[in-house]
Amino acid sequence: MKKVVLFLTIMFMTMSYAQETKQIPQINVNGEGKVKVAPDQVCISATVETKGNNAKDVKKQNDEKIDAVLKFIKKMNVPTADFKTKQVALNLQYDYEKKKTSYNATQTVEIILKDLSKYDELMEGLVQQGINRIDRVSFETSKLALIETEARKLAIKDAKLKAEDYVSVLGQKVGKAYTISDNTQVYRPQPMYAAMKSMAMDSAGASNETLAIGEIEVVANVSVSFILD
Repeated sequence: MKKVVLFLTIMFMTMSYAQETKQIPQINVNGEGKVKVAPDQVCISATVETKGNNAKDVKKQNDEKIDAVLKFIKKMNVPTADFKTKQVALNLQYDYEKKKTSYNATQTVEIILKDLSKYDELMEGLVQQGINRIDRVSFETSKLALIETEARKLAIKDAKLKAEDYVSVLGQKVGKAYTISDNTQVYRPQPMYAAMKSMAMDSAGASNETLAIGEIEVVANVSVSFILD
């Protein structure tokens, strides 16, 4: 009997809560905030790859090239904290058709360049010193956290403006926010930059312009339920 009474009490409370919730007049809207900013740094992931038939020789050649690359990076006055060795590998490869073995050595260095005016010079120098694989070039902003905060605030403002537009013809007013849901997907923003051209020298001996950086766009999306007064 006690179990029945307890069940009925919980059921009554649940129904009462549901009825109270339904009685609150609300409007549900989505808001979007966008902020664009020019990149102020670039992250470059570059690799020296060496192949040969002797493991010791392949590793030695690879080490010599990466040593030249690291010395060049220091010569470019890139702070020590802004570049590091990301990966080192030496792999045995077997050609089943020729029935021969070979070795492939790779070393990857990651560089954060905060002076974008040095980009072309750095990339050209890396290739000259032995880099033969560019794995990734990502233009970024050092102010990402501040920009994300601004985008979220704009998204909330956009949601409120939409709610006010909808209820203005009904003679009602938008009250306090009842619920707020952040629908923003976590991602690493990429700049809308133009196609990169190959690094080369023109007939006059001057370096070609290799890229158009463009802007990074940070987008925030929210769902907001407002109480109607």
